[in-house]
Amino acid sequence: MSLARLIDQAALERAYRCMRKDAGVGVDGVTKEQYGQQLEDNLRRLRERMKAGRYRHQPVRRVYIPKGKGKRPIGISCLEDKVVQEALREVLQTVYEPVFSDCSFGFRPGRSAHDALRKLDGMLFRREVSWILEADIVSFFDSLDRKELLEMLRLRIADESFLRLIGKCLHVGILDGESYDEPHEGTVQGSVLSPILGNVYLHHVLDLWVEREVKPHLKGGVQVVRYADDFVLGFEHEQDARRVWAVIGKRFERFGLKLHPDKTRLLPFRRPDNWYRGSKGPGTFDFLGFTVHWKRGKAGYWRLATTTRKARLARTIQAIGDWCRCHRHDPVRDQHAALCCRLTGHYGYFGVNGNFHRLRQVLRATRYLWRKWLRRRSNRTRMTYRRFRQMLLTYPLPAPRVTVTLWAR
Repeated sequence: MSLARLIDQAALERAYRCMRKDAGVGVDGVTKEQYGQQLEDNLRRLRERMKAGRYRHQPVRRVYIPKGKGKRPIGISCLEDKVVQEALREVLQTVYEPVFSDCSFGFRPGRSAHDALRKLDGMLFRREVSWILEADIVSFFDSLDRKELLEMLRLRIADESFLRLIGKCLHVGILDGESYDEPHEGTVQGSVLSPILGNVYLHHVLDLWVEREVKPHLKGGVQVVRYADDFVLGFEHEQDARRVWAVIGKRFERFGLKLHPDKTRLLPFRRPDNWYRGSKGPGTFDFLGFTVHWKRGKAGYWRLATTTRKARLARTIQAIGDWCRCHRHDPVRDQHAALCCRLTGHYGYFGVNGNFHRLRQVLRATRYLWRKWLRRRSNRTRMTYRRFRQMLLTYPLPAPRVTVTLWAR
C-alpha cells in the first residue's frame, strides 16, 4: 500500500487542526487564521501539488532562544509546510511505534520523561546495573546524516514518493536575518518532523545496536534508557562497561555524530549496602534536567534521589529575574498571572518526590525577584516588605507541590 496516499485532504485537515493558533509564522508571514479563511481550497491545492510532485518546502526562518549561557537556533517553517510535516509525522508514528524499543521514551504517545526516570530507578534499585555510562551527543539534530537516515527509513518504508516528501522537508534552506544557507546535514530543530526522525535515527544507531550486537557479547546485562537524544547505559559488570565505553564513540562517528568529551563519562553507581556509613552514595550523574544520586532515607534504607540540576535551577531563577525586570511596569495582575503560569509549569515537571526543597528555592527566589523589580517601578512609592506581603494576600504565588511520584518506597 502506498503511504503517500494516506496523506489525503482529510489527513491534511487533521494536521491543520493540530497547529497552535499562536505559533510563529514562517517567511511568508501567513498565520493559521489567515490560512483557515479558505481552508478547503488551500488544502485541496496543497494536496494537488503534492500528488503531482510540485510541492516545494519553503525556506525556514531561523530564530534563537536562550539556552544556558548561549542561544539555541530554532527553525520556524511556513504554516503550509507545518501541515505537511504533521501529516508525515502521523504516518511515521503509525509505522514505527510498534517497532520502537521499550527503552525509548521521547516524543512517543503515552510516554514521558518521568517514565524514563522510573525505569532508571527500577533497574538501579533492583541492582540490575552497577555502572552507568552518561552520554551527551553534540548538536544531534544538526549533525545526523540525511543519507543514512533515508536508508534507515527504506528498511521499513518502500514507498519512494513518501520518502521524497520527507526528503523535501529535510533539504530546506535556512533564512537567518538577511543571510541564506542550505545545510547538507541535520534536520531543523523546531520542525514537527524532527523528533520522530531523530527517534528513527537513534533507534538504529543505538537501540538496535545494543540489543543485537552489544548484548550478545557481554558477560552481564546492559540496559538503555533514552529520551530523544539524551540517554544513559547501565551495565552489570565493570568489564562490560569499559568494553562498550571504548567503542561507542566510534559507533556514533560512523553515523556523523560525536559524543561530548567532557559530558560523556563512565562511573560506578551501585546501590550502597545498608552498612555503608556515608550520607551520600557513590557519585552522581545528570539526566533529563535532574541530578541522580543515592540518598539514605529516614528508615535508614538507600533509595534513588532525583533533584533539579544546579545549572538548571540557576537558569530557571535567572529567567524569572529577567522576566520580572523586563515586565516590571506591567499591571500587577498581569505579572501575577504570568509568574503563576511559570511556577506551575516548573512544578509540573520538577515536582517529583524528594525534590521539594528545590521547588521551595524557586518559590523563594521568585518572591525576592518580584519584590526587587516592583521596588524599581517608581521613585515615588516604595514596595516595602510589609506592603509586599499584603500584596501576596491578594496575588498569592502557587505553593510548591509534588505532582509526580517516581518511586513509592
